[in-house]
Amino acid sequence: MTPSHSDDDLLEQTASGDRRAFQALMDRHARAMLALAQRVSGNPDDAEELVQDAFLKVWTMAPKWRRDGGAQFSTWLYRVVLNGCLDRRRRPAWTGLDDMEELADTSPGAAQQASRRQTRDLILAAMTAIPERQRAALFLHYFSEISAPQAAQVLEVSVAAMEALLIRGKRALKNELMRRGVTTMGDML
Repeated sequence: MTPSHSDDDLLEQTASGDRRAFQALMDRHARAMLALAQRVSGNPDDAEELVQDAFLKVWTMAPKWRRDGGAQFSTWLYRVVLNGCLDRRRRPAWTGLDDMEELADTSPGAAQQASRRQTRDLILAAMTAIPERQRAALFLHYFSEISAPQAAQVLEVSVAAMEALLIRGKRALKNELMRRGVTTMGDML
């Protein structure tokens, strides 16, 4: 498969059972989907499983895909992964031994690593406290490799509504971080 094959061409070939075409779709989109799933789910293992589930849906829906359906394949795929992540977040959490906190690293640089981890954890915790649509807009636009218009399509809103979600989301995140005692975070606030 060459890069000149469109997603629609590859889906058409996948629908007829062409595994190489399906692999080309995965090669083309898996990295971005995994990045989105990791950001939204916060768990690399869950993220991999969510992306696998999304590509299983691609395989099964390929015969039904319509080129003139109104949405680009990549937009549809972002939506599938995002919905999977949001569904997973709504489920009760299960904590296994692998998810238990590790002992503090005492080697040089441990303080800096702990500080970064704490900052990341503060931001992720604050993100969970803001409204879901605003959180999704922030993750899609700032942490995924897609433009605001594409993110608007994924969320099924207009570009103006997406911009409003981003503004309200940044404001809500800033307020939530301030409520938690964080007053400066560089460009974040």
